[in-house]
Amino acid sequence: MKTSILTTAHLLTISLATISSAAAFVTTPSRFGQCKLFSNNSILSSKKDASDTVNVPTFPIGSFVEFQEKKRIHVGTIDAVEHKASGGARYGIIDADGKHYGVAAKAISFNIPCPNTPGQAKKVYDQFVQAQAASQEELEQKLDISPDLLQLAWEEASVDEDHDHVITPNLLVELIHSHTADAIEKYLAWRLLRTDMAHVFFKEIKDHGMVVGFKAKARNAVEAAKQHFCLTHQDDNGICFV
Repeated sequence: MKTSILTTAHLLTISLATISSAAAFVTTPSRFGQCKLFSNNSILSSKKDASDTVNVPTFPIGSFVEFQEKKRIHVGTIDAVEHKASGGARYGIIDADGKHYGVAAKAISFNIPCPNTPGQAKKVYDQFVQAQAASQEELEQKLDISPDLLQLAWEEASVDEDHDHVITPNLLVELIHSHTADAIEKYLAWRLLRTDMAHVFFKEIKDHGMVVGFKAKARNAVEAAKQHFCLTHQDDNGICFV
């Protein structure tokens, strides 16, 4: 019996040493690639009945988002969420400089799901930050979509009844370049479609405050919008010659 006790104690000592040694190699979790879905524990109690719940978009922790704060546009990573049973949510977001913000769901304008691996996530996030700072000219260059190609996209969308004359960032890239857009291309196309030049051809479609699509305007509305655009903008966009 004594031998058995000593043997057990010896094995326990070895096990603890092994665990301690292994723990020395555990790295601190990265802010990238740490997506988490909301759990029931994150839902706060509400006096409203379930039938009163508003179906608003929700974003996992780790998602990359563009958001507005005091009329300024930022991009960052969601690192916390307060999700209410009433349908509202408030997000903690950290930007590339490490500054933390707390915003309501309605302040988030674009979302990119975080990739599965930290390395890929960091790469996408760095590209996301650069894309947010891009000028309209840089958007056109990165996407290789000129004003005349944008007008061609409008002409296609205006007769496309299958999509109810609506174009999305992904559809724009598919139409022009015949491939499915990756996450950054979608964001670049989304930003391009929100420029004053694109608004000549398309009007924004919103879902719970988020711009999710762009509907082709009628031809007479486009002609009127183009005339106004050319009178109020410097003609360095090329649209007035299209």
